[in-house]
Amino acid sequence: MEIKYSQHIISRLRIREIEYELPKIIFEQSKERYYDMKTGYMVAVMNADLFGKIREVMVAYVMEDEDAKLLTIHPLKEGQKENREKSRRWRKL
Repeated sequence: MEIKYSQHIISRLRIREIEYELPKIIFEQSKERYYDMKTGYMVAVMNADLFGKIREVMVAYVMEDEDAKLLTIHPLKEGQKENREKSRRWRKL
């Protein structure tokens, strides 16, 4: 499987000054996976060292045949994951 980055995630990495390999690491190692009912994207969530703190970070992605295309990345605010689960926007896989 090839892991591809969208232009959007590349720009987010630059703007947020996030390490280039982090989205790939989250995609490959995350044990928490969701389906986002609003966007139709898959979401991988994992704790990561970001800006000197351990934070939950999400990566949205789609599967294209056998390949994964990573779409966006951002740190989650406190309670954001729980709120999306509770509202049933994110459904655990």
